[in-house]
Amino acid sequence: MRLSQLLERLEYEVVQGTEDIAITTLINDSRKVEPGSVFVCISGAVSDGHRFAAEVADKGAAALIVEKEVEVPGDVTVIRVEDTRYALALMSAAYFGYPANKLKIIGITGTKGKTTTTYMIRSILEEVGRKVGLIGTIEAIIGEKHIPAANTTPESYTIQKYFAEMVEAGCDTVVMEVSSQGLMLNRTAGIPFEIGIFTNLGKDHIGPNEHADFEDYKRCKGLLFKQCELGIANGDDPWFEDVFKEATCKVETFGFEEKNDLRAVDTRLVSRPGYLGVAYHVAGLMDFDVEIDVPGTFSVYNSLTAIAVCRHFGVPEEVIKSALKVAKVKGRIEMVKVSDEFTLMIDYAHNAMSLESLLTTLKEYHPSRLVCLFGCGGNRSKDRRYEMGEVSGRLADLTIITSDNPRFEDPQAIIDDIKQGIGKTDGKYVEICDRKEAIRYAIEHGQPGDVIVLAGKGHEDYQEIEGVKHPMDERILIKEVLEELGK
Repeated sequence: MRLSQLLERLEYEVVQGTEDIAITTLINDSRKVEPGSVFVCISGAVSDGHRFAAEVADKGAAALIVEKEVEVPGDVTVIRVEDTRYALALMSAAYFGYPANKLKIIGITGTKGKTTTTYMIRSILEEVGRKVGLIGTIEAIIGEKHIPAANTTPESYTIQKYFAEMVEAGCDTVVMEVSSQGLMLNRTAGIPFEIGIFTNLGKDHIGPNEHADFEDYKRCKGLLFKQCELGIANGDDPWFEDVFKEATCKVETFGFEEKNDLRAVDTRLVSRPGYLGVAYHVAGLMDFDVEIDVPGTFSVYNSLTAIAVCRHFGVPEEVIKSALKVAKVKGRIEMVKVSDEFTLMIDYAHNAMSLESLLTTLKEYHPSRLVCLFGCGGNRSKDRRYEMGEVSGRLADLTIITSDNPRFEDPQAIIDDIKQGIGKTDGKYVEICDRKEAIRYAIEHGQPGDVIVLAGKGHEDYQEIEGVKHPMDERILIKEVLEELGK
């Protein structure tokens, strides 16, 4: 492959050498450079690829893509672009032969609901014979292959590599989560989204190495709707118009309010022994009854989103209804059987907005007590800790404060921050730093009619301490506790 082919959709300046050269690999990790590579110098939060220019030249790199000045031998081609992250995205697409052009791509952005909705859409579309790839917070799914995720939206090279593998595996559709970080860092640049989806917006991901402020967060979410043919949006969300103010796509809305194109009406909670769900009537662009095995209002929004998308793929009503009944997501209101007297579930809720939504939903089912066990991640905004503490103190009958992923912080210091938030309420709490012991306490002290939520970890099967990810799956911890208690 020639360098000029990779650059064909970019504006660039040849600083030295020529673009008319053969290259072997496209690389943005200096450790992986080999003779003939083109190395893209990315300026990141932790490291700057331009610092490795001389090193990769010594390794035999044929060309460098830069946005700053570098000094390398004269036989190395140097190409200057305005934004190397954007360049990497478009060069990656070219490198893999523009695989996105062979797929129908659905992108989902929003503060919460992305993961659940992604799996719902995949489940429904596969029921009608489409072969659907998935890229998201938990994993990437390519045919029968499941690849654990490091980021909600991977680096652009990885996305295009996945697309190419999906085409090879016979996929015709992709549904992917699109984070605000992914949009901000041009990881999704150049992808021709068929449908872009907006679920909702809350004040999250604001702080060091994330977004400078809420305005920037909103702006980045809106970028998806300059890059898709159709935008499907939660019309009830107060920030809907802000997010879509510069949208260039057609727009459809869903929600409860009469103004929306697709609406949920006559919503009712469904409760049976060992079962919490919700039923409603779909009105507007479609007309049928639906029941889903996941409780609460946010489940209505998630399922409405999936219905709105699948309408554009011509999915029959009966298929939508049956597929929604079986669509499940690991770590999203995942019931774990521990007792005939109380309910225990695992959920990923890891910010104030998602925790408030979850606890509010569960209170609607009138449990005897609502018990919330959670911690907060280290090296993240302290505001999240205060806010989550306040939410749990206000809504739960008992909060069990424990450790999550402390990373490079002292777990007790994180717990102390959470307590400050709870202190603003009259909520009862206990603190047990060791997460397994905290779970043991929750199970041992469970009372008839309780709903106990283990929040924050969800699908995660590790605990990150001092830069090391230690194996820790809450399902295994629960099993161990039950065995140790002789249950």
